[in-house]
Amino acid sequence: MKISYNWLKWYMPELPAPSKLADVFTYHLCEVEGIEDFGEGDSKDTIFDINILPNRAHDLLSHQGIARELASLLNITFVSPEEKYKIPQTNPTNFKINIDTPNCRRYMGRIVRNIKIGPSPDWVKQHLESIGQRSINNIVDATNIVMYDCGQPAHAFDLKKVVGENIKVRQAKEKETMTTLDNKNVVFKESDMVIADDKNILAIAGVKGGKLAEVDNTTTDIILEIANFNPTSVRKTAQSLGIFTDSRKRFENDLPTELAPYAMRELSALIAEMCPEASFEEIVDVYLDKQNIKRVSFSVQNISRILGVEIQKEEVKNIFERYGFGLEEDSDKFVVQAPFWRLDLENESDIAEEVGRILGYDKVPPVISSLKLNPKKSDIYQKTSWAKNKLISDGYSEVMTYVFKSSGEVEVLESASDKKFLRTNLTDGLKESIKLNAVNAPFLELENVKVFEIGNIFLKDKEETRVVYGDKKNVIEVSLEQFCKEMQSDTNKNAPADVDADSLEKQSAGQDDLLVKKFKMWSVYPFVYRDVAVWIPDDQKADELYNILKENGGELLVKDPYMFDSFSKDGRTSYAYRLIFQSYEKTLTDEEVNSIMDKITIKIKGKNGWEVR
Repeated sequence: MKISYNWLKWYMPELPAPSKLADVFTYHLCEVEGIEDFGEGDSKDTIFDINILPNRAHDLLSHQGIARELASLLNITFVSPEEKYKIPQTNPTNFKINIDTPNCRRYMGRIVRNIKIGPSPDWVKQHLESIGQRSINNIVDATNIVMYDCGQPAHAFDLKKVVGENIKVRQAKEKETMTTLDNKNVVFKESDMVIADDKNILAIAGVKGGKLAEVDNTTTDIILEIANFNPTSVRKTAQSLGIFTDSRKRFENDLPTELAPYAMRELSALIAEMCPEASFEEIVDVYLDKQNIKRVSFSVQNISRILGVEIQKEEVKNIFERYGFGLEEDSDKFVVQAPFWRLDLENESDIAEEVGRILGYDKVPPVISSLKLNPKKSDIYQKTSWAKNKLISDGYSEVMTYVFKSSGEVEVLESASDKKFLRTNLTDGLKESIKLNAVNAPFLELENVKVFEIGNIFLKDKEETRVVYGDKKNVIEVSLEQFCKEMQSDTNKNAPADVDADSLEKQSAGQDDLLVKKFKMWSVYPFVYRDVAVWIPDDQKADELYNILKENGGELLVKDPYMFDSFSKDGRTSYAYRLIFQSYEKTLTDEEVNSIMDKITIKIKGKNGWEVR
């Protein structure tokens, strides 16, 4: 997220210089991914690109959230803007909001009449442009300022385009459609939550507005929306539709429902400032899922134990007083009441993390704890290892094929059109692998391609680990359990009926040397082959040709030269050899291979009577 230094300074006049602020971010709050200068002269600004993790996205994806955090960390004054907001006089309203879905926790709306669409004040444009946002018009800019300032997404509908002049929050009907503000046509499922009027869908709840009730230059009356939606519902809808917005980012990470009244107050004040003639109606607030007050009990002793450093009571008191948390002391314990914007504080471990972060983790001594581990043996791992060793010792090579298929029983949410299902067997992939590897088998001196795979298949009612192995003549697929039982009984007629991890571990120990001898890691880079044919007089030894090829092929010659053709004529014999080159570090070029072949050719021509064909 991009944060403007000048914007922060509105709330913290005593804010340190940008160069010092970067260290505060890094050591106490989040990673700084970049710092850049913006603007010139009086409007010169410094922009921080910071990485806010999901556990703090509910309060730190905003300038006020960052300002409040920094003020507490640095113990400087945070100037609340609430007193500066001029609350407009309100008129009675007939506006109604109907919430028809449990995925909407709160919806606040108000009608504002007699507005005038126009350009935003310079300070609004500067704020938005500094963080990479484009100024559109005063009303749209006001909703964006609110989102980037306090973290609560806001929206405005053109009232005259809303059928019935009321708002409905509901689940979409199957195959309903809408055109978004950026002219994308979307088709809804019943799992998608939408904002609608008496006839049409106006917006995708928490994600993006629709074209139908868009605010434009002809707009005179609007409906303001400040809402709170279930984060999971918003994410699933946005993900399935492939829409990524700043609004979605905030809702899917959860937002406190108690933030809504403040956001409505800020938005109303901004519009009143930019549209002095506007007439405001009463706010309609439907609050279904009220936010609980969080109270967390902890002891300083436990906080010290968790952090690994001695923490004093006074240090804890000082921290929570600076942060404005309610704090009660009860003998050797404290009870902290978190403010509504801190959704992440749930238990004593969260409090320990908070104390450590604020004090600085550099104060925690780097001592490795003494741990007594009694690892539990994994039955699946032991069986898989045993099966792999068994198959490799029998001359098979391991392959890994693609899990996603064009058909199956379990569908994935989003994938390529021909990869929307999870595989129901391993056989199909193995057969394809055999076919592809058979093309190169002659070059690698393989008489037969024998491969295997151990992996999971996905059925409607279960996920199962299976083994598949075979060649072009026959492919066998069985469960991992069945494979281990059958192979054990073949090698040991007295093997127990049940296959357990301990017995397999003992057997695998004896196969480790065999595995090392049989298996060598393959290169991920393609091989290059060259053929060379040489006439040699019949009275000379042909074995010397093999030695020349072998000795001058260098490290890139990955297999011994092999003769694939020979014939005699007029007292001479032609021997044709194939050389295979491959690197473990890169893709070989023709120039690299040709230089080796040139060296070999010079050696061959140096022999009396030898001729390269």
